[in-house]
Amino acid sequence: MGKRRAPGPVLEMCSVATKSPVRASPAHEPILPTEEQRQRFLAMGKREFQEEYSQLLKNFTTDPGNPGSYGCEGCARCANCMFCRACDSCYSCNYCVKCELCNSCSHCLESKQCHACAYCVQSENCTTSAYLVLCKNLSDSNYCFGCVGLTKKDFYVLNLPFSRKEYFAITTRLRRELGITMPGERPR
Repeated sequence: MGKRRAPGPVLEMCSVATKSPVRASPAHEPILPTEEQRQRFLAMGKREFQEEYSQLLKNFTTDPGNPGSYGCEGCARCANCMFCRACDSCYSCNYCVKCELCNSCSHCLESKQCHACAYCVQSENCTTSAYLVLCKNLSDSNYCFGCVGLTKKDFYVLNLPFSRKEYFAITTRLRRELGITMPGERPR
């Protein structure tokens, strides 16, 4: 039989706090644990596990690396992102600026915890939506401004429906007065 790998992430270095091995994050090349390290983990109790787990979490959250990302500037803890700027903890986003905890988003600005959204500005907790401004908790919606908790809605302002023409007349004026710039738009 050949050498077997330890299940899950493997050991990489010693924990500063506990002087015992720390597991590698998935982005690092795995290393096989020594027999001594393997025995230590097999005998690990609750307290030792909690110390190691706490140290692993601390090491992960302080690593500002951006594995698999390309052309990103000023980002921290982002993975598989392209051409993003000043984002934190995003995954698989493209051309986003100052976003946090977003995944699979594109061209979003100052948004948080959005999933599969595009062209959203200062929006939070939105999914599969596009062209949202100052929205929270929207799903499957497009062209909404200052809305909260809507699903499958288009052309809404403050949770009220408008025609396409009315929507753009209202939001163009409001964006100018509020100083909100859409992604790709030049500041006025």
